[in-house]
Amino acid sequence: MSSSSGVVTRQQLCTTLDQLLEPSLFRDYGPNGLQVEGKAEIRRLVSGVTASLALIDAAIAARADAILVHHGLFWRGQDGRVTGWMKQRLSRLLAHDINLLAYHLPLDAHPRLGNNAQLADRLGVVVPDGPEGRFGEQSLGFIGERPWASMADMASDIELLLGRPVTLVGDAQRPVRRIALCTGGAQSYFEAAIAAGADVFVTGEISEPQAHLAQECGVGYLACGHHATERFGAPAVGAHVAALLGLEHQFIEIPNPA
Repeated sequence: MSSSSGVVTRQQLCTTLDQLLEPSLFRDYGPNGLQVEGKAEIRRLVSGVTASLALIDAAIAARADAILVHHGLFWRGQDGRVTGWMKQRLSRLLAHDINLLAYHLPLDAHPRLGNNAQLADRLGVVVPDGPEGRFGEQSLGFIGERPWASMADMASDIELLLGRPVTLVGDAQRPVRRIALCTGGAQSYFEAAIAAGADVFVTGEISEPQAHLAQECGVGYLACGHHATERFGAPAVGAHVAALLGLEHQFIEIPNPA
């Protein structure tokens, strides 16, 4: 945990995050920014991947004033009733006066601190700045270069990094250099990665059509886990913002096999 004695207002925290992540640039699946209003003054910020009950309870134990997540509580298509799991999560946040801030696509897309950039950096994939290093809808996909002798070697490196097995589809012995990445549930970006000239596409999940496309197009596909590929953005943003504002920050990992 980073330590500091700083105090900021809720509005200062929200403004700093909005300026950093620029949510207005994205068409998203739910509201970005402050999702649940808590106390007006912030000293301790907890970051995590998903606003699950387990994360909320852990943040309460850590005496958090605000929680920053990638997956928030509210998504397009929900019916809006506060029952069951939604009641449990909201009641904990409200009872402890904790602010919940969520950034979905903006946290994927940030060029240095986002999920894609952080995963690429850890894999040693060099991604050019600007349009040359992006692909897909809303330019959310990242594409860059790092040579591996084979896709199997690359898969082994990712398994070591993420601490979990990955699903490899394609010629495991094929050398790769041009790497496309889009973390989480981005299987629909595979065709855009193929069009961008990727040798292999790295994401969190795979659906039935992508297995056929990988075989037929000769482009490798690595499904490495939705949660696993999106564990790096929230703590990077949380640590950066905490340092800017002089807050205490702690990333809390809640294991998830998905």
